[in-house]
Amino acid sequence: MNVRRAFAVVLRQFYLVRGSLSRVFPLFVWVAIDVVLWGFISRYFASLSPGRFPLVPALLGAVLLWDFLTRVMQGVTMAFLEDVWARNFLNVFATPIRISEYLAGLVVSSTLTSAVGLAVMLLVATACFGLSFAALGFSLAAYLGVLFLFGIALGIFGTALVLRMGPAAEWFIWPIPAVLSPFAGVFYPLATLPAWMRAIARLLPPGWVFEGLRSSLAGHGAPTAALGIGAALAVSYLALACAFFAAVHRHAVRTGLIARYSAETVS
Repeated sequence: MNVRRAFAVVLRQFYLVRGSLSRVFPLFVWVAIDVVLWGFISRYFASLSPGRFPLVPALLGAVLLWDFLTRVMQGVTMAFLEDVWARNFLNVFATPIRISEYLAGLVVSSTLTSAVGLAVMLLVATACFGLSFAALGFSLAAYLGVLFLFGIALGIFGTALVLRMGPAAEWFIWPIPAVLSPFAGVFYPLATLPAWMRAIARLLPPGWVFEGLRSSLAGHGAPTAALGIGAALAVSYLALACAFFAAVHRHAVRTGLIARYSAETVS
């Protein structure tokens, strides 16, 4: 892999963000609003049912982690769609860049943008609600790591869908986090789900992460076995997503679909 080529993808995204205020604001404005809104909602719920369980950290931590996963996924897809919207997609693949180098550039771009969003969320949660997630220690890094890998996998899968079906298929990407959230158990234990939904939830890394988060906040410690399962699932989905993207790109090149890429559906 040529690092300079991957860095060129990152550099293009940096220039796009630096030169556009409309791209800078979403990096921190919406995540800050989410944290403030859910922070006050969780405080209100905690006042209605005071108890031993730390409701505010649980709800606010769940929002923070889920927003992080969503930002990671959207960081990959947005970097790809910038090339599609600017009709720069064919120009990129007319260069000697490899598909692995292009994907690496998308991942690094997503890492940087999601890191900004995460820093803002942590800052707002600490400043406005006095929350500190430092007590979670290594487990917090583990939760973020699993969600990061799964978010990257979702982003690569989404870009593959758009590459195969055309730019109009971008509308399949945005609902993905919303569709997965009921199965992820973001705000409630998986035990509250019906059996068929629990079976699906056990196949998704976020389900293990949010169960572990609630366990940690309740003082039971981080379930290492559950985190291991979640990490293994996330790595597996990432490998499958990369293989799927490579197969779709290979098909698009061999059939000539990539040369007919336009603002409409590719068939």
